Amino acid sequence: MIAELLNVLNGWIERFGLLSDGWRAGVLVFLLVLGTATVAYMVSHLVAALEKKFAATSNIWDDAILHASRRPLVAFVWLQGIYWAAEVAHHFSEAEIFKANGTLLQIGFVWVVVWVFLGLIKQLEKILTSPIKMRKPMDYTTVNAISKLSRAVVIITAVLTALQTLGFSISGVLAFGGVGGIAVGFAAKDLLANFFGGFIIHLDRPFKVGDWVRSPDRNIEGTVEHIGWRLTTIRTFDKRPLYVPNAAFTSIAVENPSRMTNRRISETIGIRYADVHSMRTIVDEIRDMLSNHEEIDAKQTLIVNFLAFNASSLDIMVYTFTKTTQWVRFHEVKEDVLLKISDIIENHGAEVAFPTRTLHLPDGVRVDDPAPPGSEQPAAKAAAGQSSSRSGKPASRDQGRGYGDANSESGDGE
Repeated sequence: MIAELLNVLNGWIERFGLLSDGWRAGVLVFLLVLGTATVAYMVSHLVAALEKKFAATSNIWDDAILHASRRPLVAFVWLQGIYWAAEVAHHFSEAEIFKANGTLLQIGFVWVVVWVFLGLIKQLEKILTSPIKMRKPMDYTTVNAISKLSRAVVIITAVLTALQTLGFSISGVLAFGGVGGIAVGFAAKDLLANFFGGFIIHLDRPFKVGDWVRSPDRNIEGTVEHIGWRLTTIRTFDKRPLYVPNAAFTSIAVENPSRMTNRRISETIGIRYADVHSMRTIVDEIRDMLSNHEEIDAKQTLIVNFLAFNASSLDIMVYTFTKTTQWVRFHEVKEDVLLKISDIIENHGAEVAFPTRTLHLPDGVRVDDPAPPGSEQPAAKAAAGQSSSRSGKPASRDQGRGYGDANSESGDGE
């Protein structure tokens, strides 16, 4: 068909007898290039108009197909037009370069098809992960892994097709790849370990992009930014990028705090021994306060109990869970809970215990007021020493956070 069209146009121009073969070839090539540019312009605007029209519909897949096909269609028009122009040049010239027109056209067609599929995969990836276009968007990490595998399949298939078009034997290429793969496997075992480690991450999904992860086995903690086939990029909390080989995740334990359902408040609060009579009421009111707190998840474990007689305080255990898992909001809730517990303790005339020291002295020992600066009272010191030696009871000290202030010092042996 092309040859017949060329003969008709060439015969029509040749009737005039004004142009040589070179000029006739130039005119025909110019007309073909001009026609190709016109058709490409029309196709581009036609697809753009269809995109605007289909954008108003509820179907989102036609938008993806049109957007992925727009540039490849224009490229295909240009590819076909250049092929025709090369055929015209080959008709007037016997140059060896024009004998490869058919092969180049086939390779160009494979390239256009690959372009369409890669663009379609990219558009589908955006649609499936978009909360605007999908009611239940898919996980980005999973979609990204599937899109990477799909791109790899398309590219490998295109390369094998192109090699077959160029005259290479695919069976020979595959055999060479099998033998060479063994050598490459031994030489690049770490690279393959990272590749399969990335595959396991995409398969098991212990974490995804945006998750906060940490490892008790390694000094790894931060937010996942990217999961590649060789490295996983983690942004630490001091804003430094941390690049972890994927093979490391197959041999270490990884904790994913982003998937926690609640955050825990676990505190031990001590009150004075002098407030033991208010202990039961304080514990009951703290428990009621937590049960009715709007930010505390009452469905989770909630424990408020008198825990122990500590060395210097009466300890109360507070163990509960918040509804929020956000770090900043959790500390706001925890602050509110601790302040309300403090108010409950204060409302009963009790106090939170603090480190104090009680000094016990033997019977009959009197502590005088401190002497003014610069003066000494050796007589008082001697009397205190004699009294201590007569009683046979050395002065003792013990820690006491809950016995009160300095007024608790006494000489009655308590």
